[in-house]
Amino acid sequence: MERPADFSLMEADDGRKAVLSGDWTATSTGDAATRLAAAVESDGLKGVDMTPVGRLDTAGAFALIRALRDVLPSEAIQARPETVRLLELVGEAAAEKPAKKVEPRGFYQFGVRIGRGVFDLGREFFETMVFTGHLLVVVGRVMVNPRRIRWAACVSLAERAGLDAIPIVAVTSFFIGAVVGLLGANMLRQFGAEVFAVELIGIAVLREFNILITAILLAGRSASAFAAEIGSMKMNQEIDAMKVMGVDPFEALVFPRFAALLAIIPLLTFVATLAGLFGGLLITWSVLGLGPNFFLQRIIDNVGVTHFLIGMSKAPVMAIVIAGIGCRQGMEVGGDVESLGRRVTSAVVHAIFAIILIDAAFALLYMQLGI
Repeated sequence: MERPADFSLMEADDGRKAVLSGDWTATSTGDAATRLAAAVESDGLKGVDMTPVGRLDTAGAFALIRALRDVLPSEAIQARPETVRLLELVGEAAAEKPAKKVEPRGFYQFGVRIGRGVFDLGREFFETMVFTGHLLVVVGRVMVNPRRIRWAACVSLAERAGLDAIPIVAVTSFFIGAVVGLLGANMLRQFGAEVFAVELIGIAVLREFNILITAILLAGRSASAFAAEIGSMKMNQEIDAMKVMGVDPFEALVFPRFAALLAIIPLLTFVATLAGLFGGLLITWSVLGLGPNFFLQRIIDNVGVTHFLIGMSKAPVMAIVIAGIGCRQGMEVGGDVESLGRRVTSAVVHAIFAIILIDAAFALLYMQLGI
């Protein structure tokens, strides 16, 4: 049972002293420290006797230090050795000032930022390899036992990530094809070669813009959605609950998203191809007076199916990259909303950057192959 902290004043040979009693702890000090400080200032105390004090914790010691500091010297305080030691420790801690952190400047700061960037890049590469390895294990497991595939999740994700994106992909590709046709017609008119605008539209749409526009739109639409969905589940500890129940999150969450994009992105690319060619056809028909039959026949004769197959060959790679970046960023979400927003933004930025980089790599590869 704690005794409330208190003190009494008594006369001594060397002057008036305060004799402390009771327990000076966080729960029993009360206003005793305030009254002691007032007594020290008003009565001119010459010393303090803390020998009768029962229990003393850091809160009580700090209250006594604030009441007696700069008023009584340490020699005027009479106490047991353990009490003196506690007062010294608390006094030293209370006297410490937080050290100011000196921000590095100039070349040193530049070097620190570069070092951190290199370290973060290496960590990202390592975590990407871990993610890829885990996904390959799941793919192999599913190929051995196809009954593990969650068909309902795959179909639902294919509808949300792919079929619902058909309008925006078609409209965007239509205007891209129209712009390419308009620019080609205006530039080639200077050389009297307006008819070659058809080949320009066909090659640009079939080879590059169909898959590029589709992939960029899916990066902003699906990669961000994948990161947000998985990230919110990570924040709510639903993924941890799945692991406790023996469900592999890669098999339940990541693989269906990969399968959905792999299945749906060729369809979206085909829709983008038709829309882009239709936009170019309208421009050549309205500006150059070249009819639809002439446009299509020239596409078949001079452009051919090779460029279409080149564009379609990029679709699976783009699907893997978009789904992989979106799911991986979702898996890296922490426990706060700021982390979720940062990872969703990173998913979109990284996916668009990877799409442009991969498209450039394909262009160099096919140029070396002569196709």
